[in-house]
Amino acid sequence: MDLYPTDLKKQNADNALLIEWNDGQRRRYTYSALRKACPCAACRHENSAEMADPMKLPVLSPVELQPMIVEKMSLAGNYAYRITFSDGHNTGLFTFELLRELGTLMD
Repeated sequence: MDLYPTDLKKQNADNALLIEWNDGQRRRYTYSALRKACPCAACRHENSAEMADPMKLPVLSPVELQPMIVEKMSLAGNYAYRITFSDGHNTGLFTFELLRELGTLMD
């Protein structure tokens, strides 16, 4: 069975996104967790570089100090969403398969 979202709800007060799937499951995604899981090449490279030097302390910009928000989500074909985050990042394609793995199952 192909899984796909049937309903999306942004909950900015909780900094989270709720997705209902065609099999009836509901999953919760925090904005910051989605941003950290961005699958684009630049983010994958950055994340692997951070793991290489665990003693390196990041210098955060004023934008990075603000709570992460999902500003926009748009379909990319019939298999993924392009998510625009409040830090301006929008190059990752979050496939339905990846989103399903990332979410926390809700009752």
